[in-house]
Amino acid sequence: MSYKSIHKLGRDEVIINKSRFIGTASPVTNEEEALEFIEKIKKEYKDASHNVYAYTIGESGNLQRFSDDGEPSGTAGMPVLNVINQENLRNVVVVVTRYFGGVMLGAGGLVRAYTKGAKIGLDNGLIVEKSLFNEVSIKTEYTLLGKMENELSKNSFIIKDKVYEENVILTVLCKVEDMDRLTDLINEVTSGNSDFNIGQSSYYSINDGKIVV
Repeated sequence: MSYKSIHKLGRDEVIINKSRFIGTASPVTNEEEALEFIEKIKKEYKDASHNVYAYTIGESGNLQRFSDDGEPSGTAGMPVLNVINQENLRNVVVVVTRYFGGVMLGAGGLVRAYTKGAKIGLDNGLIVEKSLFNEVSIKTEYTLLGKMENELSKNSFIIKDKVYEENVILTVLCKVEDMDRLTDLINEVTSGNSDFNIGQSSYYSINDGKIVV
């Protein structure tokens, strides 16, 4: 229920032997989004020498495409795709734009340059773990609130929201695969008198154990 991707659009650039390389990366959910993004970047940098791209779609990375966009075969698109795969990323597209600076880089130089362009774009987009969470609403008595919050925090469950009514309603994010563990915890804290509901499931970005918003 988890995979690595990037959290947001990322862009950075580097000058290598007078050529300007601009790496732009974006999270996507399907191939159509990836192709639309590529066309958008091509229009933005329509005067560039090359707009090389690669993308991988699906949580298992079953759909992968790349283009050298006029660079020598194997020196551009494949190195960009290799960076994506080396980072084990999914549902991501990368375009590395090149403005030729007049100095030939050679095959090895191109591979290194496009590898660098892809890496800086992805890093700027913030590499995260995408995990599927259930949103769980827990109704708890005020006398149990401190204990409930402490146990949830100690067990790495994320409290998203708190509403104070006749009882306190906690909105907790729980990885789908951890639902049994959360249920046991709630029952233990409330001595079996638990009142909770499982809401919608959504993917969230996780970095260093914390949700990225």
